[in-house]
Amino acid sequence: MKVDIWSDVRCPFCYIGKRKFEMALAQFPEKDKVEVEWHSFELDPGFKTNTTLNAYDYLAERKGQSRAWSVQMHDNITQTAKEVGLTYHFDEAVLANSFNAHRLIQFAKTRGQGDAAKEAVLEAYFTDGKNIDDVATLVEIGASLGLGKTATSSMLASDAFTKEVRDDEARAAEIGINGVPFFVLDNKYAVSGAQAPEVFLGALQQAWAEHADATPHVIAGEDSAAVCDVNNKEQC
Repeated sequence: MKVDIWSDVRCPFCYIGKRKFEMALAQFPEKDKVEVEWHSFELDPGFKTNTTLNAYDYLAERKGQSRAWSVQMHDNITQTAKEVGLTYHFDEAVLANSFNAHRLIQFAKTRGQGDAAKEAVLEAYFTDGKNIDDVATLVEIGASLGLGKTATSSMLASDAFTKEVRDDEARAAEIGINGVPFFVLDNKYAVSGAQAPEVFLGALQQAWAEHADATPHVIAGEDSAAVCDVNNKEQC
């Protein structure tokens, strides 16, 4: 059974959702028969990397709120991340365009390292305060995954894997995905958002139980509410 996940590496809830899904998968008896594939999604594709921009000020300006409000929001997210074993350092975050990071993950997928690459980029951005649009940073990550410095550098210098990123985003638009993380189980069940592990576990169990059933179903969405039948985007 396959689970397709759309997410952005600059999305704090995507990292939290990844951990919660992994917690659920660890409890799933048939976990060894589940294939997980990460798909590209850019929340802000037009954003230009700005190493001088502060995460707190950026969110405050974007939402038309005070800096104090933004700091509190980030503190709340940091606490939520901590509850699933993640460490966020928003005060050190480098606001960067995520396109090249998505290309790196697509490259890693061809070497069976898609999940490891996803994890490495998320950690680099949220925990280590690294610029995920910086070639040297991405080459370092690629090398750590066994992709090779030269191969990673050459890939980044080209337009390789641009099509794969765009194809993922086009598929997301077809389904009606406008927020991430977004999980599609067995190409018919949808779970939207960083849901509790028990929600993901329930979705996995139901999807597995009806694995041979071709009828589309809805599992869960934001705040455990139904989201959509992934084969009918009008419901998404």
